[in-house]
Amino acid sequence: MDLDRAIDVYLDHIKVERNLAANSVAAYARDLAKFRSFSAERHVDSLEEVTANLVLEYLIWLSTQRMAVRTQARNLVALRGLFKHLRAEKLMELDPTAAVELPKIGRKLPEVLSLDEVERLLAAPDRATTLGLRDAAMLELLYATGLRVSELCRLRVDDLDLEVGFVSTVGKGRKQRLVPVGESARELLRQYQTTARPTLDKRRSNFLFLSRRGSPLTRQAFWKTIGAWARKAGIRKTIYPHKLRHSFATHLLERGADLRAVQAMLGHADISTTQIYTHVSRSHIVEIYRRHHPRA
Repeated sequence: MDLDRAIDVYLDHIKVERNLAANSVAAYARDLAKFRSFSAERHVDSLEEVTANLVLEYLIWLSTQRMAVRTQARNLVALRGLFKHLRAEKLMELDPTAAVELPKIGRKLPEVLSLDEVERLLAAPDRATTLGLRDAAMLELLYATGLRVSELCRLRVDDLDLEVGFVSTVGKGRKQRLVPVGESARELLRQYQTTARPTLDKRRSNFLFLSRRGSPLTRQAFWKTIGAWARKAGIRKTIYPHKLRHSFATHLLERGADLRAVQAMLGHADISTTQIYTHVSRSHIVEIYRRHHPRA
């Protein structure tokens, strides 16, 4: 089988059978296209010609491109997934990535907002205006649930149960989960749905959060929106939607929440992904100790 066809087979697999999100499939496609281009320059066009030496050469080449170690590792993960699937389908005998180790990467702790910064950010939108009320509701819901920004923008009206206090969302791998919503966010969402959303709903949309034109609010638009409110709140840090997700998890764990419960709310498949927030919590405790203990 030629390499182009093999890559297409794998991308179809992760899209259809594994139900990966469109953004994830696109990321895999970009990384594998990079390897395909590298292979073509060395006149490698078929699976049989792909060797461990070629994969090593590729990793060395990536390291010369001023590429972050984490990005190099991601490219190797894409190749490993490709060849693992091809072997499982008996389309090749040996996995050329089997003996190739991932580049060593340090685990970067997520940046979080302090409670004071969260309060200032949530209070920044002018709730007397249609768009301000919408933005306030989005920010409150994001911090109350730890949703990803893509999940937030995809929410439909029926995904929200304000009486019971839950939101239903579909995360990575098309996995559905229910996340509780606190009363503060529920009250703002009631106000938004009663007063602001009818004004924005010019196309009878099912989406919960709408733009000025009545179309679903995009991730890019919300990125700009949250940055503008952060500046108004006097927050000097770079603010992006995922930072509220990090803050949601960290603040829960700092107050004694069960790690498994936080994992379920975040929609993490592996608890080791959630455990990174325990390290953030510990660093917070250490900082308090150093600041306040007389002999620290």
